[in-house]
Amino acid sequence: MKRVGDKVCVITGAALGIGRACALRLAEEGGKIAVLDRLDEAGAALALELNARGVPARYWHVDVADEASVKQAMTEVAAHFGSIDVLVNNAGISGSTKLTHEITEAEWDLVQAVNVKGVFFCSKHAIPFMKAAGAGSIINLSSIYGLVGAADVPAYHASKGAVRLLSKTDAICYAADKIRVNSVHPGYIRTPMVENHLRASGATDLEAAMAEVGKLHPLGHMGEPDDIAWGVVYLASDESRFVTGSELVIDGGYTAH
Repeated sequence: MKRVGDKVCVITGAALGIGRACALRLAEEGGKIAVLDRLDEAGAALALELNARGVPARYWHVDVADEASVKQAMTEVAAHFGSIDVLVNNAGISGSTKLTHEITEAEWDLVQAVNVKGVFFCSKHAIPFMKAAGAGSIINLSSIYGLVGAADVPAYHASKGAVRLLSKTDAICYAADKIRVNSVHPGYIRTPMVENHLRASGATDLEAAMAEVGKLHPLGHMGEPDDIAWGVVYLASDESRFVTGSELVIDGGYTAH
């Protein structure tokens, strides 16, 4: 039994990392996959890889911070596949490592544009198709730093807190339409974004830095993209039909301190 059989799943930032893992697992579980990203080569290659496995999939170049780009893609996805059933708002950036008294307005705005407005735009233009279909699941990737603070990247932390509360608000607003909205809160996951963040924070030995960050989690190591993908499969599936407005924390125990 395919857990998301025939559901049309839209995944932003799908070319790499957590987004790619979500696309692969949702496809494995019977989903039709819309790959949305700005990385054309990697995004198109993923769609072709899925097609070769017999999975209906297609790539769209989308800048989630550009509402016109998002609206066009959602309209084309719905026309191509016939509906939008699942939206995984995964696209995000860590942004500047500067603290609040140092960061510029432009650096701050860039993080909010991708991480917050991106979720807003994608949800805004997917929801009408979900309302028409009579149901849907929106899965917003927040972070452990949408739940707790830390002494770095304030713009990122602020953005992920916003995603958490937008998820709760939309869960209430669209419950009558049978559209469920939940947030996922990963700990440190080995992805290109985390690797780039560690380098930007001054790490010269990436593997050593990864090991040190892993120790922040009670389980003693960082997570893998697949750890998050399985949680997304659950929230996309009808197994979670009574789950909305919730936080799914997948963090190796980080926030249990």
